[in-house]
Order: sequence, then C-alpha cells, then structure tokens
Amino acid sequence: MIFEKSDSYRRKIHNLIPGGAHTYSKGDDQFPEVSPAAIARGKGAYVWDLDGNKYLDCSMGLTSVSLGHAYEPVLERVREELEKGVNLQRPSYIECEMAEKFLSLIPCHDMIKFAKNGSSVTTGAVKVARAFTGRKYVAFPSDHPFYSYDDWFIGATACNRGVPEENRALSLTYNSQNLDELESLFEKYPNQIAAVISEPEKNMDSLKFDLVELIKMTQKNGALFIQDEMVTGFKTDYPGSIAKYGVEPDLATWGKGIANGFSFCALTGKREVMEVAGINKPGEEKVFLVSTTHGGETHAIAAGLATMKEFEKNKVVQHSQSIGDYLIEKATSSAQKANLSEYIQISNFNWLPAFSFKGRSGEVSSPLRTLMLQEMIKGGVLFQGILSPSFSHRKEDIDFFIDVFEKALGTYAQALEKGTEGLLVGSPCKPVFRKFI
Repeated sequence: MIFEKSDSYRRKIHNLIPGGAHTYSKGDDQFPEVSPAAIARGKGAYVWDLDGNKYLDCSMGLTSVSLGHAYEPVLERVREELEKGVNLQRPSYIECEMAEKFLSLIPCHDMIKFAKNGSSVTTGAVKVARAFTGRKYVAFPSDHPFYSYDDWFIGATACNRGVPEENRALSLTYNSQNLDELESLFEKYPNQIAAVISEPEKNMDSLKFDLVELIKMTQKNGALFIQDEMVTGFKTDYPGSIAKYGVEPDLATWGKGIANGFSFCALTGKREVMEVAGINKPGEEKVFLVSTTHGGETHAIAAGLATMKEFEKNKVVQHSQSIGDYLIEKATSSAQKANLSEYIQISNFNWLPAFSFKGRSGEVSSPLRTLMLQEMIKGGVLFQGILSPSFSHRKEDIDFFIDVFEKALGTYAQALEKGTEGLLVGSPCKPVFRKFI
C-alpha cells in the first residue's frame, strides 16, 4: 500500500490540531506508523484513505456506526430535515417526537435530555445526582476505560494535569470485579456518595460483575445508579443492557450507535430525579443541567429516529451479534491452528469482540499488538484490536478478515520467537491514558 498523501497529512496536522485529532483514540500514537493518517470516505462496512486504499472497517467510528457508513435510509431522513433548517429559535417539533420514541423503549424512565457528545450527558448525570441527593462524591470503576473528558473522571486517570486536586478528591474508584471495594467506599463515606456510574458490561474480561447486585447496593446506600450505555446501547440488546437484564437504574446515558454515527446523545432518568432540572416549579432552586446550542439539531435527531426504525424493522441487534459470534468462532479456531491461542485471545462478547495480544511472559504486549495491527492494515483491514459488528458487515467480510488475520499470525509467531525488530516499522502504540507523552 502507498501512504504518500497520508504521510503528508501526518506531517502538518499536529501543527494545526493538538493531538492531531479531536478524539485521542484516533491519534497517530494509537496506530502503527504504517497506516492511514486520515479517512477520505466510507460506505457500508468499508472505508478509503487519502491515497485510495480500501479497508474493511472494524471500529466503525469508535463503535458509533451501527448500521453502516453512509447508510441510505438514515441519509434520506437526514436530508428531509436539512431542508427545514437544522437549528431554530425555539425547540423543533422533532424534539418531542424523539423524546416520546426514545422513552417508549425505556419503561423505567420518564424524562430525557439531549446533547451532542457522551461526556456532556455523563457529566450531566453526575450533576443531577449531586443536586438530587445533596451529596458530593461520585464513584466509578477504575478498570473501565472512559466516562468523560470532564474533571470528575479525567482527574482520576493518569492524564490529570490541569485538574485541581480539590476536584480529584471528589471522585472515588473501585475495581468493577470486586463489589466489596465499593461497599467499603460506602462505609468510608457514609451518606456522602451521590452516585455510582458504571458500564453495565465490560467486554475486555471474561469475568462479569453482577449488575443487579451493583444497582441494589448503590440504591440501598442512598446513592443514585447511573448506567452508562454509551458503548452497550443498541449492541447488547435494544435499546441496551437496561432491557437485556431488566434493571431499573435511576439514570442512563446513551450515545455512539444510537444515531448511526451522527452526533446525538441522551440522558434518561426517573421523573423525580430529572425534574429537579426543570423550570416549572417556581421558588425552587434551579439546577443548570445540560444546555447545548446544538443539542437539538434536527438532522441529528432525525438520524436517531431513522436508526431506531431500521433496528426495529431489520432486527439489527440479532444480525450484528451473529456476525460477532462468527468472528469469535473463526478467529479462535485460527489462533488454535497456529498454536497461538495462549498468546492471542478473543473475548466472548459477540456485541463487541476484543482481542488481546500477549508475549511469552503472558503479559499483554504493546509491540506485538502494534505488529498485528500493522499486518492487518497491510492486508486491507483497518484494525485496532476490536470488531464492532454493524448491519453492513456480512459473513464474507469476516471471511476476508480471517484470511488477513491468518497471514498476520505467521508474522506474529516470528516475533514471539525473535522479537519485533525488523518486523515492526516505527514505535509501538501507546496507551491513551498515560502520564507522559
């Protein structure tokens, strides 16, 4: 593959945009040196880079593209709204339509607030929980990857530069696989924890925490439980794990795949909690929850409505999970045949299969992982260690993935024996959350 235009792009972009991208997960340090620097277009399950190289897309817009790139039924509805104007002086009629539709999917929730990104709604959830309970602390799992770029979360990561210590002190963390740690936090901070926020499932480990017990423990201690469905929404079930497990969190946050890549996110919750941010109770102290100029953009809301229509008409969740099952089965078999199953493991989560790449010591290896990404990209698979199944992925696409994967396994085996020198071009990928650049 030729990366002439990508290399030119790479040379100038860091002088224009801090980090070179607007999401750190898309940055140059997250990919091998031999890889596309930017994408020119996408269609279905495939994307093309600046040099015209074609790739099977695995991450699908950081898991946000649930139906497929440039999916025509969604684009058709978006075009209709674009003709009417996208941002108006007062709320658009479509906001009520979306509120009624989305809440119809979540019987335990009565109210909804829109925003443009996930951080806005998770931070909004934390704020409304603090306002409702009168408490100041928030707890979340330290081993979950991401909840928000705002201080309450980032302050608890290695990337806490710029976050005052006073803010960091208000965030408490525990291991998601050990609820005794959370119980200890409630004992250490009695009647002081406003909320626990957690993803309902964690696809990186085979061990799963007990969601029902987690919610029960949280509510028993007078805190609100915030279920972050940003990743699981429209993947584990429809609309998400809230339906899969039949649970009733106090609040839930939604985004990514719910509008097929368009910028539409939402916070839903029980009426008694959400209405503290209303304006129809004169005399009560006001809570400034989420207020975004672009939160009600009509075309993005239309994309969400069209996405839901497609999910209901075509049984998208079932299709995507069957694709995930097929990938897990084929990739596991390939690793076994290559005698590499001890070093390459695939999580058994059909809604978002994740790969881990290990060295001889049994520890996850960044150089080996980067080498695998490099070889997959060379073969035409834009791979970052996961596959986010979409409605546009077909079994033949997975067969193509496996063909490239099996060729890459030969290189991986060589690196296990002799190291990555001479095989890996450039430096290994780095963690997003690290103290130093």
